Amino acid sequence: MACIEARAIRKTYGKAVALDGIDLRVEEGRILGLIGPNGAGKTTLLNAILGLTSCEGDLKVLARDPWQEREQLMRDACFIADVAVLPRWMKVANAVDYVEGVHPRFDRAKAERFLSKTTIPRTSRIGKLSKGMIAQLHLALVMAIDARLLVLDEPTLGLDILFRKQFYDSLLNDYFDGNRTIVVTTHQVEEIQDVLTDVAFIHRGRIVLDSRMEALEARFAEVAVRPEQAADARALAPMSERQVLGRSIFLFDGADRAHLAPLGEVRTPSIADLFVGLIGRSA
Repeated sequence: MACIEARAIRKTYGKAVALDGIDLRVEEGRILGLIGPNGAGKTTLLNAILGLTSCEGDLKVLARDPWQEREQLMRDACFIADVAVLPRWMKVANAVDYVEGVHPRFDRAKAERFLSKTTIPRTSRIGKLSKGMIAQLHLALVMAIDARLLVLDEPTLGLDILFRKQFYDSLLNDYFDGNRTIVVTTHQVEEIQDVLTDVAFIHRGRIVLDSRMEALEARFAEVAVRPEQAADARALAPMSERQVLGRSIFLFDGADRAHLAPLGEVRTPSIADLFVGLIGRSA
């Protein structure tokens, strides 16, 4: 069953086209990474999914129209953007009280269990917490809500590597259960590669790649080739080429790995390298 189903989604701001015919289907129980450069349309698409902006086309989220049925949708969906959205004047304990008071599916005991694993002082104002602590608090409040869809827009922006790792470890170990659906955008692609089940690349308002992670491994290959073998590699029609430490790194789409093996070690490209290869070619 689809958690998110988008067909021909289009959004314009005057003459500027933010989304240009987006088709996207996200099955329930998946973790989708939505990857794209600045200005590609990521946040606009997330806003449409959350019912924060209207759009042309057919969009269903948890079988609802997010623009027309946003109140009902928000009972089953949660959202984390920049962690600074939490009121800086509010104390940590008050934030827990507030969410318990406004959300019918908030489990206070679950939030307290998560917070007990942190060093966040309950009496401190949010504005006095470090960025890492604010991210932990935000995640604790969200994980305590029995939601079917979690949308994360650059959730660890500005955090150091330790807190980023803790954030995603908590997300997987304490929240994701194989039934919930998570959609995440980030520029720190390497850190979430092993977390994702699916990936979609968005560029200039269009989806240029939509795939399950295991399908990427079967479809794309990367080879580091010495200069004397570069001509042989180019003869196999690579989709991109870049130079690293005196070698040419060739990226192939759908090539037979047996034909690539004589050129060098064949490996599956990282999401970051694949993204650069695809977006660089389209640009």
